[in-house]
Amino acid sequence: MEILFYLATISLVLFMVLATYDGLFLHIFKYELFSRDESIFEHKTHAVRAVLFPLIVWFLFINETSWVGFLVGILLVALDLIVLGIDAYSEQESRSFMGGLPKWEYIIHLFANAFHFSAIILVLAIKLSLTDSSLLFVTSFADSPAYELFTFVSVNIIPGAIILALLHLVLLFKKPQTIWTVYRSKITCC
Repeated sequence: MEILFYLATISLVLFMVLATYDGLFLHIFKYELFSRDESIFEHKTHAVRAVLFPLIVWFLFINETSWVGFLVGILLVALDLIVLGIDAYSEQESRSFMGGLPKWEYIIHLFANAFHFSAIILVLAIKLSLTDSSLLFVTSFADSPAYELFTFVSVNIIPGAIILALLHLVLLFKKPQTIWTVYRSKITCC
């Protein structure tokens, strides 16, 4: 089971690195998808997924003892999958201003989502035990350095994920978009 925790931790960290680069740098900073008429729907789907992510981490990854909380986490993952499908379906039109989604960014999306869902599948494999007659919810991982590392990483990514979600939500409104654009125009790199 130790290896599953390490793999889930690695997957989670790699997802966060790719998602931050894609969601913060590319979507918000570089392309400003929130300010383009053809891209606003994509920005809205990203905002929904950005809000779902810390909730999934809390209910599915950090929650240790609540079966109901675990089920809420699974429902949030199902909702995330639906929103991901809607997002992927709409991206071609959303990126018409740049000739469509660049292949390299598409590859980033593939890897980010692969790591995202790998972490989730690994957590399901860790927290669910199938016996001959039942499905058990595992709640005890004491004395496991791998579990402690996984919990540490999971807890510590939540603040950044919340900030990114709030930024996505705030940029749905014109006034914050204007403020962002004014300050963004003062940065000459990237």
